[in-house]
Order: sequence, then structure tokens, then C-alpha cells
Amino acid sequence: MKYFDYETVAREAKIPPKKMKRLVQLVREEFPKDPLMRELHILRACMAIRDGHITLEDALKPEPSQADATETK
Repeated sequence: MKYFDYETVAREAKIPPKKMKRLVQLVREEFPKDPLMRELHILRACMAIRDGHITLEDALKPEPSQADATETK
């Protein structure tokens, strides 16, 4: 089931297919069991890239894990 049409927004944002695949993979790792949340976050990332709020490179950076966050304190 498709919840959101993030592919259209990805094309509008001029996200290359290979990088889009990586973005989907990163979000899938974050929401492995919730397809609605996964698609929503992909859509929001594509919209933010399209609208210039973030760069594609920033969106493709993996989120730091909790272990990484506690090490920097």
C-alpha cells in the first residue's frame, strides 16, 4: 500500500535515483515496521530538499546513535 506520493516530490527536488534509494534505505532502518511513518519521513525529507531547507547531503547523513550521543557529553 502506498500512503504518500514521495516519488513526484523527489523528482521535483531533482534527487538522483541512486541517492533516493539511499534515502529510502536510511529511513527504512529508522522505521522498519511502520510503512506509514517511513513514507511520511521520506516525503518530508524530499519536500525539505526541494524547498531548500536542507541539502541532499545532509539528508543522507545517518543519524548518530544513542551511544554516539552519550560519548560526546
